[in-house]
Amino acid sequence: MAKIFCIANQKGGVGKTTTTVNLAAGLAKVGQRVLMVDLDPQGNATMGSGVDKRKLALSVYDVLLESATVREARVQSDKLAEAGCGYDILAANRELAGAEVEMVSLERREKRLKTALAEVDGDYDFVLIDCPPSLSMLTLNGLCCANGVIVPMQCEYFALEGLADLVNTIKQVHANLNKDLAIIGLLRVMFDPRITLQQQVSDQLKARFGDKVFDTVIPRNVRLAEAPSYGVPGVVFDPSSKGALAFVSFATEMVERIKKM
Repeated sequence: MAKIFCIANQKGGVGKTTTTVNLAAGLAKVGQRVLMVDLDPQGNATMGSGVDKRKLALSVYDVLLESATVREARVQSDKLAEAGCGYDILAANRELAGAEVEMVSLERREKRLKTALAEVDGDYDFVLIDCPPSLSMLTLNGLCCANGVIVPMQCEYFALEGLADLVNTIKQVHANLNKDLAIIGLLRVMFDPRITLQQQVSDQLKARFGDKVFDTVIPRNVRLAEAPSYGVPGVVFDPSSKGALAFVSFATEMVERIKKM
């Protein structure tokens, strides 16, 4: 049975897509079967996984409108398979922006992704969903089918304010649409231990959220930033870089945490 996780944060620019594709690659590297779902119309997670969003025959848009199944729409990247980090991709492109309007009048509009993923439940160990940075119908579809939320965040004070908004959103979805939804953990990303402020915010997170804060810390790393321009996750682009090693460590921590749940 697949464990489904949204990578979400209502604040933009906090590394959601970088976290999604590198965690997917890291999990695949440690032997897990992974599906990555791109719910952002920008399609950055799609391109960052080695798939050209401009050449898609089918996408998550078709799945949400029930004109295709996940099995029909999912694709793979040869680059990732060759590197031993292959995972399935339910890709996105600009068409997905139109789904917001088209889904408003549809039945079960918040549960369409949940219904679609139920058909491939036995095919995967993990399903990772890259959500857009806003509380939209697309984000709601992700939250309604998830077992939990992974929150990537920078250790800055504005990030703490954004976290409060996200916690309130998760409480609302939990109360009304998905009783299983909870924050699985907070992932500190783009972390620079030389900056005193970041260390202070990190300490505040640990004091307030305890074991909800993942032990793994993702450092600020130029190789992770360069990887998307080559169409691969940092774990594949430079496996020996600090960022790549941190994400493989995070993948291992995720597997262990799920075993304990």
